[in-house]
Amino acid sequence: MEVWRTLGYGFSEVVYKDAMELEFIEHNIPYLREEDLFVFYKTNKLKHRFRSDFTMYNKIIVEVKANEVATFSGHFEQTINYLRASDFRLGVIVNFGKKRLEYKRIIV
Repeated sequence: MEVWRTLGYGFSEVVYKDAMELEFIEHNIPYLREEDLFVFYKTNKLKHRFRSDFTMYNKIIVEVKANEVATFSGHFEQTINYLRASDFRLGVIVNFGKKRLEYKRIIV
């Protein structure tokens, strides 16, 4: 919320990610940025990988968007893929691209 209050809407995703990272550091919140998530088929690691925007507390996937006309449908599927690849159960999509902050929690 602090990032939203300070920056508002209209910037690109990377600006919000940079600001969020500063907040995480300032508040000692454990995170990884753009962590590689691999998919396994049986016991084989596949070539394709996903890269989440943030992994929080080693159990939450956070996806950052900055889309003015975003719907969560496509981003929902993307986040579900990340959750399945990571074996995590909780994901959050945050959209800074509208006049009002949007977010959606996903539990699998």
